[in-house]
Amino acid sequence: MDYVGRNLPPGIWPALSLRANFLWTFAGNVVYAASQWGILVLLAKVGSPTMVGRFALGLAITAPVLMLTNLQLRAIQATDAKDEYGFGDYLGLRLLTSVLAMGVIAGIVVFGGYRDETALMILFIGLAKGFESVSDAAYGLMQKHERMDWIAVSMMIKGPLSLGALFGLVWTTQSVAYGALGIAFVWLVVLIFYDLRNTRRLASILPRFNRRFLLRLTQLSLPLGAVMMLVSLSSNIPRYFLERVWGEQELGYFAALAYLMLVGNTVVGALGQSASPRLAKSYARQDRPAFLHLLLRLAAIGAILGGLGLTLALAFGQEILTLLYRPDYAERVPVFIWLMLVSAVSYVASFLGYGMTAARYFRVQLPLFTLVTGVLTAACAVLIPSGGLLGAAQAMGIAAVVQLLGSVAINGFAVRALSRATTLEVSVQ
Repeated sequence: MDYVGRNLPPGIWPALSLRANFLWTFAGNVVYAASQWGILVLLAKVGSPTMVGRFALGLAITAPVLMLTNLQLRAIQATDAKDEYGFGDYLGLRLLTSVLAMGVIAGIVVFGGYRDETALMILFIGLAKGFESVSDAAYGLMQKHERMDWIAVSMMIKGPLSLGALFGLVWTTQSVAYGALGIAFVWLVVLIFYDLRNTRRLASILPRFNRRFLLRLTQLSLPLGAVMMLVSLSSNIPRYFLERVWGEQELGYFAALAYLMLVGNTVVGALGQSASPRLAKSYARQDRPAFLHLLLRLAAIGAILGGLGLTLALAFGQEILTLLYRPDYAERVPVFIWLMLVSAVSYVASFLGYGMTAARYFRVQLPLFTLVTGVLTAACAVLIPSGGLLGAAQAMGIAAVVQLLGSVAINGFAVRALSRATTLEVSVQ
């Protein structure tokens, strides 16, 4: 195993190297993303586009709520290079916000007029995401200690087991909602018997409910939580418009095509999460060359990855969609090509997002993503009623460009701030 720091005292778990962390994270994300994509393939092949659309609607409704209440505590914890808060503080706040999230989701189901299968689907997916959010708090501690192998194994357990649980329950009950309940059960078991067990190796798993610390941590993290809610909305606003204007069947087609964007996101997430602690440490010690060099390398990887996906879509789009889904999905190749173009822009913007978070630029992200969400909503309102799926993809492309330009500007400001700090330090000496 490739460790950073050897000959450590007993009971101290050494950090893995950046290379090892990336490989582990990549493997975990691949298995997990493949399993989640397998759910859509299963529903598309065994069920119908309407069934896919119903599942996608459940994810679209619950995701923004959980993104807001999660407060992006994992990223804040992983980049807490000065140990301002203990794990108990992060866990205590996450437990409180997860309960709040479930209450909000239940309210959406009641006041949104959702009934029967769709209502149960939303509630059970919300329950599963609630368990996942607690695991995510544990992941933040492991990421901070650069033990991405433990996170990867957890994801490699959860992914296939959740796919198997959903398949078994959908097959026996003919209900996608009960399949979602099976996913919730699997995630709870993994949380209790694997994630918390590994967490104990690094810290006490007792939550801490110190009012002063919770308020301070909430004030720090709330802007980033709002940002992540807006990011989630940016992914799901086209789905809301499609479901209302064109129905669950068209939403199902779009969700299946859009999920292929996550192939590249698997690499982006793995590398970004692995590099975040290094970026944060470089910025904290005002090492401008190291921070900028790593950030630019990440952005270049995003551009190359996006270009590869777009090339494949242009050359083999129809064959890919027919093989993965069914021939009726392959009739929507232009939408697929547009989504791959959106991916190319989004991958670069995502890496720049890791740079902003590592530099602790939290509050400034809120107006950026408010702008992105507003632009996307306006574009969807104009393009989707007449353009359908293609209009949704084009609206996402417009918003992605706005996000990229804003992210470049904020990172540029962060790097210039490092330069000024270094110059001031030299002049004082």
